[in-house]
Amino acid sequence: MEPHEHPPLPPAVPPVTRRDFLFKLGLGLNVIAAGFVGIPIVGYIASALFKPKAQQAWIALGEIAQFPPGETRLASYRNPFTTPWDGATADIPCWVRRKPDGDFQVFAINCAHLGCPVRWFPQSGLFMCPCHGGVYYEDGSRASGPPPRGLFEYAFRVRRDRLEVRGGQTPNLSEPV
Repeated sequence: MEPHEHPPLPPAVPPVTRRDFLFKLGLGLNVIAAGFVGIPIVGYIASALFKPKAQQAWIALGEIAQFPPGETRLASYRNPFTTPWDGATADIPCWVRRKPDGDFQVFAINCAHLGCPVRWFPQSGLFMCPCHGGVYYEDGSRASGPPPRGLFEYAFRVRRDRLEVRGGQTPNLSEPV
């Protein structure tokens, strides 16, 4: 290097203007906000892709002697696929009808219209929904009102003098039990 030469100057850095700073700050905040909004959306889509099949099991409702022929009685079972915080919501009620010939029908307690609990009225032989006036015959078929179909029926079996239902999935219009 010659004595009259100076070392080369570093490249000039353009000055940061307020406009550039605010643009970069806004861009960064928008990326963060998009991440917060996008994570649940991606999770929702991924859960639908990797959703396990509905689990079901045979669950005892009680001895068949508890259900006399010609009567309809309320029974309940504990959903076997629960989490610790489910509490009383894991206890699922159902209507058990024993026909005079000894065969059974097990109905979900929920109305097929909007899911309100139906009640059995033995005097009239009807299930009635208090929410919107849905009425069902004793065999679970629709009698009147807004429900689009009859009551949902559970699959059942009799094993060792015990009535068992196939439970673990809540019935709905798109996935009846």
